[in-house]
Amino acid sequence: MDDPSNKETIAEAARRIKAAELVAFPTETVYGLGADASSDAAVAKIFAAKGRPADHPLIVHVADAARVDDFASSVPPFAARLMKAFWPGPLTVILPRKAGVAAAAAGGQDSIGLRCPAHPVALAFLKACQELGVSGVAGPSANRFGRVSPTTAAHVRSEFSDDLMVLDGGPCEVGIESSIVDCTRGRPVLLRPGVLTHAQLEAACGEPVLAQDEVDEAAPRASGTLESHYA
Repeated sequence: MDDPSNKETIAEAARRIKAAELVAFPTETVYGLGADASSDAAVAKIFAAKGRPADHPLIVHVADAARVDDFASSVPPFAARLMKAFWPGPLTVILPRKAGVAAAAAGGQDSIGLRCPAHPVALAFLKACQELGVSGVAGPSANRFGRVSPTTAAHVRSEFSDDLMVLDGGPCEVGIESSIVDCTRGRPVLLRPGVLTHAQLEAACGEPVLAQDEVDEAAPRASGTLESHYA
């Protein structure tokens, strides 16, 4: 396809997202299968394409921290510190979801996972979507449910039909999914490990980061926690 860094290619991808179509896009972690996070009908196409259960939440990708308020009802101070330290980057924060927003992308939960990726093609794509009124792009890994996450455009094309537009940003630099920190319980809880170390997360947020087995209450369901993601 055309050079994904080309403005017209990015613009066409954004138009497809606005039209409730799917677009695969690169991030520094893995390739994502994107849809307008605010459109439940568009998000349903992700679940159908992946064969993924609809109650599994998706991570919503945003162009910058200013878009967080479009999806989250509140942001604890330690979550803000984490975002300041690691966005753009391989960190997903789970925050209380604003009522009536992105219910399908959240898997029906009252929380939502948000991330600002560091890949230049992803950021250009998200900014182009934002200019069309799309605040965030839901984007689980661009593979069939339960399979290994894709780190090249060729991996994505081998999973889906030729009708899917794929922005080719080259091999993913990190190659493993983002760290997920639950910020909905008054203290940070690491739900999914990633390239960011426990020490890095604690230093950034200024307080202990707990593991799920260190707290009593149940965690929100988190995206991409199957062992096959780490194969």
